[in-house]
Amino acid sequence: MSTTATKELAAAVQLATDNVLNNGGPFGALIVTSDGHRFDGVNRVTATNDPTAHAEVTAIRTACAALGTFDLSGATLYTSCEPCPMCLASALWARVSRVVFAADRHDAASAGFDDAVFYDYFDKPETRGIMPVVRAELDAEGPQRMDPFTTWNTLDSRIDY
Repeated sequence: MSTTATKELAAAVQLATDNVLNNGGPFGALIVTSDGHRFDGVNRVTATNDPTAHAEVTAIRTACAALGTFDLSGATLYTSCEPCPMCLASALWARVSRVVFAADRHDAASAGFDDAVFYDYFDKPETRGIMPVVRAELDAEGPQRMDPFTTWNTLDSRIDY
């Protein structure tokens, strides 16, 4: 790993440590764009009662808002801990090009942050009983499941993503 990457990863770990002392969770993240812009994010789940306020997500939100884009192609996400499935999916949706992390999911579990059930949810169909996700049919007289997509495809002003 390059000296710059090591420095950025160390900064993410320091953000996480500092955040613990600021009523936040022990997670920190940085988005660094290909042209060197840097955007911090820290875990604020309990501080804001927002279960989606993970460090990686807050860094992505901050970067996208500041840059005026939803596409972070070319950017690297440095994070103090291996991203959970939500954070990894967020990085994928943001088109982040690379993720570098320090601690892994097992390190987090040893500190009481055991996301194993979430990883299992995607890996093992038999664990989906914790939160069933089912497709249901709509009434024939009302809106149909494809209506939003049909409308989207006919809209000249849409912004593809």
